[in-house]
Amino acid sequence: MVDTRSNGKVALVTGVGRTVGIGAGIARQLAASGWDIAYTYWTPYDERMTWGAEPEAAEAIGKSLAGRGAAIEADLADVDTPARIFDEAERRLGNVTALVMCHCESVDSSLLDTTIASFDRHFAVNARATWLLVREYGRRFAGTSGTGRIIGLTSDHTVGNLPYGASKAALDRIILAAARELAHLGVSANVINPGPVDTGWMSDEVRESLTRQTPSNRLGTPQDTAHLVDFLCSPQGQWINGQLLMSNGGFA
Repeated sequence: MVDTRSNGKVALVTGVGRTVGIGAGIARQLAASGWDIAYTYWTPYDERMTWGAEPEAAEAIGKSLAGRGAAIEADLADVDTPARIFDEAERRLGNVTALVMCHCESVDSSLLDTTIASFDRHFAVNARATWLLVREYGRRFAGTSGTGRIIGLTSDHTVGNLPYGASKAALDRIILAAARELAHLGVSANVINPGPVDTGWMSDEVRESLTRQTPSNRLGTPQDTAHLVDFLCSPQGQWINGQLLMSNGGFA
C-alpha cells in the first residue's frame, strides 16, 4: 500500500484479516476518528479455518480506511515478528501511540483431545506474541505522557475450547501488568471481553442459543467493540486503566 503521512496519532491493530472481523471494525472506527492505522493479517490462519481466506481482504480493508492504512502481513507465532511489525509501522506511519491486539489462534478442542502442537501454537500467538508486542511498544513509546494506549481482546470461553481460553487468560494478565509497569510512560492498558460476536464462525444453532442468552436479544457486532476501543483511545478514556471490561450486552 502507499505510505501515508501520520498526523501524530498512529494505532497498530493486529488481527485484521477479514472485512467482517472485529479487527477490521476497530481499524475503520479509529481511522474515522483521525488515527493512522498499521494493521496486521495472516492469511494462512484463515485458510485453515472453516470460513476460509478472504481474497484481497487486506486491500479492501485498506481502501475502507480512507488512505490512513498500512497493511503488514505477519506470522505472530514467530518470535521475531513483533519487532518487525513495529519497524514497518514506524517506517510507514511514525511512532505507534495505540496498540490494539485483536489477533488470535482459536481452534476448538478439549482437555482430552488438545494436541501438544495446538496448545503450544495457541500460547505462542495469544500469549507470547502479546507479551512481545507489549514489550516492543514499551521500549519504543515516544508519545506525550497520558496519550499511550494498550488494548487487548480476550475471551472467557474455556469448556471445549481449552487452549484458546487458557491462552487468552494469560493475555489478560500480561496486559493488566502493563497498566502498572508502563505507568511511568503515561500509558493506560485495558482488556475487553466483547462476548459473542458473529463474524461468520457461528452455526445457526449456536447463533440462536447465544442470542437467547443476551438481554437485548441480539449478538454483538464488530462496531460495538469498535466504539469502546475508540473511546478508550480518546483523551476522555485516559482514566480507565488496568481493567477487564465486559462489553457483551449483558450476555450470561
